[in-house]
Amino acid sequence: MMAILEAIREGRLDATVKVVVSNKINAPGLMLAKGRGIQTIHLDPKPFSQESNPREAYDESVGKVLKDHGVECVVLAGYMRIVTPALIRMFPSKMLNVHPSLLPAFPGLDAQKQALTWGAKVSGCSVHFVTEGVDEGPIICQKAVRINEKDTVETLSARILEQEHHLYPHALQLIAQGRLQIEGRMVRILQKG
Repeated sequence: MMAILEAIREGRLDATVKVVVSNKINAPGLMLAKGRGIQTIHLDPKPFSQESNPREAYDESVGKVLKDHGVECVVLAGYMRIVTPALIRMFPSKMLNVHPSLLPAFPGLDAQKQALTWGAKVSGCSVHFVTEGVDEGPIICQKAVRINEKDTVETLSARILEQEHHLYPHALQLIAQGRLQIEGRMVRILQKG
């Protein structure tokens, strides 16, 4: 989120953050956003535990908050919950996520550990649209990161995170410019103007 806010401040990203929502009251993103004068909302999932489908009820509430704040594009940044179809349907092809692998390789948790365990020579990060399958949405852009022989999960993660900080604002700027066209699983990047 910090990289996105910095890209906006520096004029590299033509966007406005309308609201930051988190399920964790101590989320660093909430503190960062508050410090920048951005509206923040902590939405606790516990009160939804009595619902017949607590996760969907919670996501419907998140979606309502986002819609009420005029959000046009949802950016998952440090949001470590699997989003349900209820929220995805509210923002079709308007919800993005960044993942620390070159999808479709190593989806889900511990992508960097998976890459090292499999002996991959290259990993990286992917920005993709969110769909109902975990890390299965159409890929917008990717950045490769070479895996060194002495890499640990921590060293590889740090290098991938550095690339995520460049890639995510870039993908969002493509959306802001109206330069993405989705054709099935493919995302085409259209030329400027």
